Amino acid sequence: MPRTAQLAQVGKRKIELSNLEKVLYPDDQIIKAEIIQYYLKAGPTILSHVKGRALSLIRYPNGIDGEQFFQKNRPDWSPDWIEYVTLGKEKKNYILATEEASLVWLANLACLEMHQMHSRSPHFDNPDYIVFDLDPPDGYPFTGVVEIGLNLKEHIENFGYHPFVKTTGRKGLHIVIPIETKWTFNQAFEAASAVAKPFVDKYKQTTTLHIKKDARKGKVLVDIYRNRGSQTIVSPYSLRGLPMAPVSMPLRWEDLADVTDLKVFNIHTVPDLIISEGDAWDGIRAYATNLHTQRKPIKQVKQLKPSRSYKTPETLKGYEKKRKFEKTTEPKAGEVGGEGNAFVVHRHHASRLHYDLRLEHEGTLRSWAVPRGLPPRPGIKRMAISVEDHPLKYLNFQGEIPKGQYGGGMMWIFAQGKYEITKQKKDGFYFRLHSKAVNGEYRIYQTRGNEWLFERVDNPQIDWLNDQIDFMLSSSQSKPPQSDDYIYEVKWDGIRAMISIDEGEIRIRSRNQRDITNQFPELLALEQSFRVNAGLFDGEIVCLDEEGKPDFKKTVNRLHHNSAGAIERARAKNPVVCYVFDCLYLDGRSLVNEPLMLRREWLVDSIKRDSPYRVSEAMDEGVELFKATQAMGLEGIMAKERESKYLPGKRSTTWIKIKVRQTIDCVILGYTKGKGDREPYFGALHIGTKNGAGFDYLGKVGSGFDTRLLKSIYSELKRLKITERQVKEKPLGDAESIWLEPTLVCEIQYASKTSNGTLREPVFVRLRPDLMK
Repeated sequence: MPRTAQLAQVGKRKIELSNLEKVLYPDDQIIKAEIIQYYLKAGPTILSHVKGRALSLIRYPNGIDGEQFFQKNRPDWSPDWIEYVTLGKEKKNYILATEEASLVWLANLACLEMHQMHSRSPHFDNPDYIVFDLDPPDGYPFTGVVEIGLNLKEHIENFGYHPFVKTTGRKGLHIVIPIETKWTFNQAFEAASAVAKPFVDKYKQTTTLHIKKDARKGKVLVDIYRNRGSQTIVSPYSLRGLPMAPVSMPLRWEDLADVTDLKVFNIHTVPDLIISEGDAWDGIRAYATNLHTQRKPIKQVKQLKPSRSYKTPETLKGYEKKRKFEKTTEPKAGEVGGEGNAFVVHRHHASRLHYDLRLEHEGTLRSWAVPRGLPPRPGIKRMAISVEDHPLKYLNFQGEIPKGQYGGGMMWIFAQGKYEITKQKKDGFYFRLHSKAVNGEYRIYQTRGNEWLFERVDNPQIDWLNDQIDFMLSSSQSKPPQSDDYIYEVKWDGIRAMISIDEGEIRIRSRNQRDITNQFPELLALEQSFRVNAGLFDGEIVCLDEEGKPDFKKTVNRLHHNSAGAIERARAKNPVVCYVFDCLYLDGRSLVNEPLMLRREWLVDSIKRDSPYRVSEAMDEGVELFKATQAMGLEGIMAKERESKYLPGKRSTTWIKIKVRQTIDCVILGYTKGKGDREPYFGALHIGTKNGAGFDYLGKVGSGFDTRLLKSIYSELKRLKITERQVKEKPLGDAESIWLEPTLVCEIQYASKTSNGTLREPVFVRLRPDLMK
């Protein structure tokens, strides 16, 4: 086929892309454009693992059925911005992927596979992990490999390591244990051998250390020889040159046992899995430890003399001078030996809310106050003020500093883990943070005096403030659970809303991802409402009547006004408030994996009093709250597990909806022709619920309507296109039915469900325009 080319802008780079329609996976008809799209979409997560690593690349210029070859040397014709490092006795110039554009450029060369060395800039002589490659013989069941992997995990943990696992994308597993970058490749190999040999001795019927295939005798090779300096493994999330374009997929250990078909992790499924499930290896470096063969007891550092390389308590006089330790619980300036790479970020609600960034350096914590929190993405710069060094014990300090004392107020550990400096500059440095909470690369540099600027360098995989984040959904039951594991809230009858705060601007989205910001101007008073610089909150917008009860009709009516004048008149007549019950993202880090009670703690601290935003109050007494909502005629309550995570887009049993009346949200699929008094309108509505690409039929609803409602709904039905029936079932009255495009959503009250899934005693409650696309 003739060569075709086009220019594409990727970040700050312009790249010529060629032959985008070329088929690289013939059996699956996967073209080069799809390879590029995969590496671009998954790029931020891939770069978090490969950036700074020397890469060996397998290219398939004529597809996976054609010739393949290793690309180790950076081609002479590479763009100047493609970075490289010269390593090995042969002085090869290995490519370094440093940005999304690097991945796109490589994919355009038909580099399907990336294989990485076990060291990372700037420590190319020191590995940062040990790998155990479980390589089964042909035909060996994957369930058997999984069993060996789980046993090896338990064995490894006995040595004080924290193992991670991924599929190889072929037939085996890689078990990786992060280590500190202090040791040579030989020392890492010796430690791997010391772990593997007793394991293979114990499981000698199924495992072997013999590298030669004819000596393995049908056993799984526990390959420790990949830990040599010149060896590589396929990178996390790399494609493989095999049919169906499988991926080397990092997994959580609890998910590994459920995997029966490795082909489910492929070019089509993995990008969405990264978004919905997250990266199973996120924060892997935070678990780095010393080699068990090199560990020494940690000793208390006592009264050391001042040294250029190690700061002693005498150098923390500035810290001690500002504090009265008989009144504050903050740690004194005693020293405990550390590894030299710990960090902590504190959320500090003193006279003004700010954050404190503290990096371990020469025996103390070098500290900056960051008034506006961690920068959420590249291009945003935060001011940072250098303050006095703090003692190492501050790594684990949190609590309330008494009022009247220096820094008086609440202090939380916001993020905690390990860091590494990746590049030194004259005015500052680049560094990576590794932790359960925050993982990213940042730059901090001095502008004048104690003033610094702080910015993020890498792109996060999810932009929590601008991407469309789905709402967590609840399950339902008829009675409150009676357990101390739950808290209970009123279920507010309004419009579910996701409130994003980003660089001084509030944006509001409904459950169908519609931007409804302009419809509610009273909710846009940022300074009056929030003590936050960047945040994402889940809440419910409601109009309250004279008794303080939600009025859904008035609330949803606010959605129908578009002109500035109409919106202002509706605001004056039916003002709204927003009850906020969760916080997904706060000032530079995601909170979705934190327990609910900690999220609520920060939520309460983030919302100011006497504003249009109110924290939805939580109670411990579920039965009593449910009875009160029944008596007041409210919709119901929510029960939420105290330790529950926030699961975007998922329906979870950790959140339970207990309604006073049993209702369901349905799609209107069509209607029957009216007779008698209803002849000008309709007789009943056909309703269903979405199920994949189709619908489950729930039956017809013909009660709950008065003449005014019949007329109003019929006017909405007449706007819709007439279509074929959307359900397989041929219901009674099919010949007298008009089937419509399924876009209208309504709420139906019912007694129970029949054996065939239809609703008993259905009653129409209301249309739900807030749920319509």
